[in-house]
Amino acid sequence: MRPSACLIAVLILCAAGSALAQQKHVIDPMLPGSLNPEPLPPLQNPNASTTPAKELFARKSTRFAGPSRSIDIHSKGFLAGAVPWAMNRPGWQVMRPSRNRYWGHPQAVHFVERLAKNAKKIGWNGLLIGDIAQPRGGPMLADHSSHQNGLDVDIWFTPMPDHVQSRKEREFAEGTEMVTPDQLDVDRQVWTPSHAALIRAAAQDPVVVRVLVNAAIKKALCREAGTDRIWLYKVRPWYGHAEHFHVQTACPEDSPDCKPPTPTLANDGCTSDLDFWFKESTLNPPPSKPKPPLTLADLPAACRQILKAR
Repeated sequence: MRPSACLIAVLILCAAGSALAQQKHVIDPMLPGSLNPEPLPPLQNPNASTTPAKELFARKSTRFAGPSRSIDIHSKGFLAGAVPWAMNRPGWQVMRPSRNRYWGHPQAVHFVERLAKNAKKIGWNGLLIGDIAQPRGGPMLADHSSHQNGLDVDIWFTPMPDHVQSRKEREFAEGTEMVTPDQLDVDRQVWTPSHAALIRAAAQDPVVVRVLVNAAIKKALCREAGTDRIWLYKVRPWYGHAEHFHVQTACPEDSPDCKPPTPTLANDGCTSDLDFWFKESTLNPPPSKPKPPLTLADLPAACRQILKAR
């Protein structure tokens, strides 16, 4: 018997829960950065058991030395031996560098290298890279509940310009909104076959386990995919994601303490489970009580060692 639409929707939410990028009510990660970011003030009592872990990780501006290791799950993990991404490559440029979220596991870097090459073949000049992870991973002050173990990458829908951007451009350039104001479909003035081709190329990469997009973009992909639809299994709708898409890669072989996310459902997600995202209660959910922030006690025990190291 086919599961009900409600049950499918619950399963989607659970599957996405381990990968979650920003929810609808939080700050948009496309918002401008800063040319002169101010250091965060010292915490009055950083050793208190109630201190949010995000406050501690946000104050670590350097990586934990040693081999690269992604630890635990994307939404409750951290990162050792992080690699700082080059600001400029022939195939990409990093955006919003003031946030210091351009650190990741080498697997994520290699994925973007492959995707950038494929993007050239479908007419993209290059990729604009958004948030990846903090120097030691962990929870962020705003925008994301994933991106914690260096395996998630945000990629803008705006193609890379034909010049090396200035710091001001990287911090203040606006992303391209791909969805109509009513959130019911893509904006045909900006959505192109090359956007669909880029998402498809990302989903077909062997290390990718999930691609999160706005529901209106998922609708467009379902409509335009044709007969080859297996790659759509990995592409799932989530709140926001109208100006970028979120790629989640699998646990690397060098990271035995990494925990894989819940697998996506074994279907293309283009029927009743997609309908859930266009209900009024989903498009415009009522305000909800925020969850209490994670503390060090909520994270794996090894997290303390990574965090406390100089």
